[in-house]
Amino acid sequence: MAKQNDSHSFTILVERMHDYEFRVQFDKDQYAELIMDEPPPVGHDKGPNATRVLAAAIGNCLSASLMFCLQRSKLEADTVRAEVSPRVARNEEGRWRVEHIDVKIIINTKEEDSKRFQRCLDIFENYCIITSSVRQGIPVDVTIHQEK
Repeated sequence: MAKQNDSHSFTILVERMHDYEFRVQFDKDQYAELIMDEPPPVGHDKGPNATRVLAAAIGNCLSASLMFCLQRSKLEADTVRAEVSPRVARNEEGRWRVEHIDVKIIINTKEEDSKRFQRCLDIFENYCIITSSVRQGIPVDVTIHQEK
């Protein structure tokens, strides 16, 4: 079992290419670059924006956490997919914010009546790093370094 103070970090490079188009380079060479962009009128919609990437991360993490529990419980699923729907609205200051995210996980398994399956449904969300972190609110420290 992991100790409470175990931690690790990594660095992702996000670099502006043109207008609001950014290239994301991950920390491992085997990971493909990701192009992100904003939709019009500010961007050209050449890739997903940050809200879409956040939604994808939540859907992936929840689905993977559910699969992990099912596999550990020796249960099989033919289909696992998530439909993630963020709701974006303006806050009191008029700035866009993700105010809510709905996630629907579609699963096809023959074990839906088993106690092991129900146990997975009861606990899998606790193991999703992204969803749990977003729900708690993640502290983000920002520093600016000017290049000369």
